[in-house]
Order: sequence, then C-alpha cells, then structure tokens
Amino acid sequence: MMIEEKLASIGVTLSNPTQPIGSYVPILQSGKLIFVSGQIPLVAGSLPEKYVGKVSSQVSINDAMDASKQCTINALEQIRKYLNNLEKISKFVKISGYVNSDPSFKDHPKVINGASDFLLEVFGEKGRHTRVAIGVNSLPLDSVVEIDILFEVA
Repeated sequence: MMIEEKLASIGVTLSNPTQPIGSYVPILQSGKLIFVSGQIPLVAGSLPEKYVGKVSSQVSINDAMDASKQCTINALEQIRKYLNNLEKISKFVKISGYVNSDPSFKDHPKVINGASDFLLEVFGEKGRHTRVAIGVNSLPLDSVVEIDILFEVA
C-alpha cells in the first residue's frame, strides 16, 4: 500500500503546509539527509486550544500525545511538498521532541510516543528512528510540543 493510501486508511489527509513563523526554512537537504524544522501542532494554520499550555497542569498526556502526532503530520506535509512523493523516503533517522511541561513532569517519552508510534504505523520498518524527548519551559505560541525530524531519501 502506498504511503498516502495508508494515511487515508487511518483517516489522515495531508494538506498544504503552513509557512514558517520565523526566519528559517521549513526543510533543508544535505546529501541524502533531509532536515525538517521544528513543527508545532497547527491544524489548518491555527493552534487548537487543547494543544496550548503545559503538560500536565494544563494539557493532558493524551492530548499532548495527539499533539505530537499532529506535529508529525505537519512534518509529512512539508516533506510531501518538498519531495512531491512520500515514497522517496528510505528511512527516518531521528526525531527530536520538545515538551512544554511542568517542572515536576517526568513522562516526556510518553508524549513523544505519539509521533514515534504514528511513524511506525504508517511507514513500518522505515519509520524506526532514534529519538530524544526533552522537557522545556516554553515553546512558540505556548504550544505543548514541538518536533523536528531527520530522514533519508534513496
């Protein structure tokens, strides 16, 4: 099954990616490696209220996991725009996940599992990757999570 068919089968439709909100490029290639800049969980260009604030005092772990998945969907939109075809991805190399969290929060890996599990579901073995999950004091627009991705093309 093609990647976009797989996405459709699980109810995910890719749209046009949002423009950067800062002075950077959303995606950059160096050799076979492609870097996707940090993505926050925007939906149709806006940050849903359920994805604003700190885990776990303002945002539940489950909503933060969903936000992590949405960040990954946004990254796939950037990738599709750049490559014109998600089938060109040979493997995902690394995900860096930043979690806007309360000082006592310790379950950062659970939040970023939303992204990791989604990549495994859609890409199978190509979706296996290294990862870092970091708690931070704040993120752009008070987003609950931000994810950047490094992947390789054939």
